[in-house]
Amino acid sequence: MRLNLVVNDEPRTVDEAWEGQSLLFVLRDQLGLPGSKNACEQGECGSCTVYLDGTPVCSCLVAAGQAEGRNIRTVEGLADGDQLDAVQQAFIDAGAVQCGFCTPGLIVAAHELVHRVNAPSDPEIREALAGNLCRCTGYEKILDAVRLASSRVGEEAPAKPG
Repeated sequence: MRLNLVVNDEPRTVDEAWEGQSLLFVLRDQLGLPGSKNACEQGECGSCTVYLDGTPVCSCLVAAGQAEGRNIRTVEGLADGDQLDAVQQAFIDAGAVQCGFCTPGLIVAAHELVHRVNAPSDPEIREALAGNLCRCTGYEKILDAVRLASSRVGEEAPAKPG
């Protein structure tokens, strides 16, 4: 099937897509966007989280056919050219990136939170990140990164997630 999507604000067409393959496969292998990671393929780890029409989803659980005509925003699409998004930069500045496998999903989840909730509390941060697993950290630097991102986003003009 031919798949028409809008990915990171750019209309994209994928020829020869199988409607049952995952959106994650389409993004990584057919569109060359390797940011979202393929870890569990069961929606348990959050490494493949992307925005689908403004809502964070595990792209491994979305069939390609379900994405037809929809708007997808990946971790790559959060940056503005070479200028990282405030959340991406905060993860670097707080040292919240170790192996990097979970990082894209955590960044998308944190991005959604800090654009939805002004100055989220620690319990709100933990709840927002609950679907994202990291095996390298004790999560403290990740929490620090979200707090830092929240303070930076609070200083910017409001932006819409997704």
